[in-house]
Amino acid sequence: MSAYEDPYLIISSDCHAGLPTEQYRPYLDSRFHRQFDEFLGQRDARRAEATRLGVRNEAFAEKWFHDHEEGLRGGWDTAQRLKELDGDGVAAEVVFPDADAVDSQTAAPFGVGLGLSGDQDPELGMAGAQAHNRWLAEFVSAHPERHCGVALLPITGEPQKVVAEIHRAKESGLGALMIPAMWVDKAPYHDRRYDPVWAAAAETQMPVVTHSGSSPRHEYGDHLGIFVSEVTWWPARPLWFLLWSGVFERHPGLKFGVAESGCWWLPNQLWFMDRLYLGAHGGKKLSPFEELKRPPSEYLDRQVFVCATNTKRRELAQRYEIGVDNILWGSDFPHPEGTWPDTRNWLRRTFHDIPVDETRRMLGLAAAEVFGFDTARLAPLARRIGPTPAELGQSPDQAAVAASWARSRETGRHWLTGEDFPVLGVSG
Repeated sequence: MSAYEDPYLIISSDCHAGLPTEQYRPYLDSRFHRQFDEFLGQRDARRAEATRLGVRNEAFAEKWFHDHEEGLRGGWDTAQRLKELDGDGVAAEVVFPDADAVDSQTAAPFGVGLGLSGDQDPELGMAGAQAHNRWLAEFVSAHPERHCGVALLPITGEPQKVVAEIHRAKESGLGALMIPAMWVDKAPYHDRRYDPVWAAAAETQMPVVTHSGSSPRHEYGDHLGIFVSEVTWWPARPLWFLLWSGVFERHPGLKFGVAESGCWWLPNQLWFMDRLYLGAHGGKKLSPFEELKRPPSEYLDRQVFVCATNTKRRELAQRYEIGVDNILWGSDFPHPEGTWPDTRNWLRRTFHDIPVDETRRMLGLAAAEVFGFDTARLAPLARRIGPTPAELGQSPDQAAVAASWARSRETGRHWLTGEDFPVLGVSG
């Protein structure tokens, strides 16, 4: 079988799972059951508020649950989940919380799922996170080669307890850590109090990830457009806090990613940060950035990745600026804004003219390296369920395909190849 004929090994870097909320009780420390009952009692009010703000569309919700009733059980039922993944051609997945993104009926206790935030009660937040982590470890254990479970980690709490949860999560079989995108009134992520946490994440080889979900909704009023304009910015914000404060320099083994926030914002951000560090005219008056020993783009390539859920054509056109290996595709199963249950057609529309070798990296191989999947174990499954390049509409004449992208590839990170920086050879 030629490389062109070989089916793709697809790993979704962003999927979701979670119990119907009331079923988390056995996984929650009993001393928190009273508060859990109060949390459950507030569900109707939360749903009504979401409808009022326009976050929930009644007509869409009714049709979504009606049309996908069986498949949505894959949010917590292992057998159904594998059926849905196979149907989409997805061999393995990275599993974030909150299977239900319409009615929040699978929210982790005390709102620490995708709404994980620094303003949550430290004790309740850790209790809710641990309840989800215990269940998730159990959930992924049946087929560990296909799932990387993402442990919830309320990082703004007591560092000693946070570090202990990292090790406990690792020992239980989970493989990554989701931290709050927002610290609110707690210490920002440049604070040295977090260094033991970054060190523990690096030691356990558990990538640290933020995910779209939390935002200062109280500021938006009834204006949904403000929310959707900012919701992908908050998960990206910790990146420059970690970068400029030297976290990546002090902890070279730390891997950090941003999930379900696209990657369209990264080329301009990277261009700006590199030029600032390398002494562009607009930054010459600033003191040297002593916490960094190399340009931001080098830290990005070494330690940063983007779980670019439902990757768009515009983003793929920028892949040589972002870095092909830094883009990890995701299906967002079982959320309606993702590609499930029509992933194969989505991939055909999106990747039809992308070189096969680059497609293999973005659809699976890069994620396997970041999250530690065993590609040899997954290979037989991928050969059975994965779409082939031909099924994605990709041409067998890969030389011609590569040539069509040659100019973009050569231009790449253009700000590093010009004349604005005569000593370093960096352009604007």
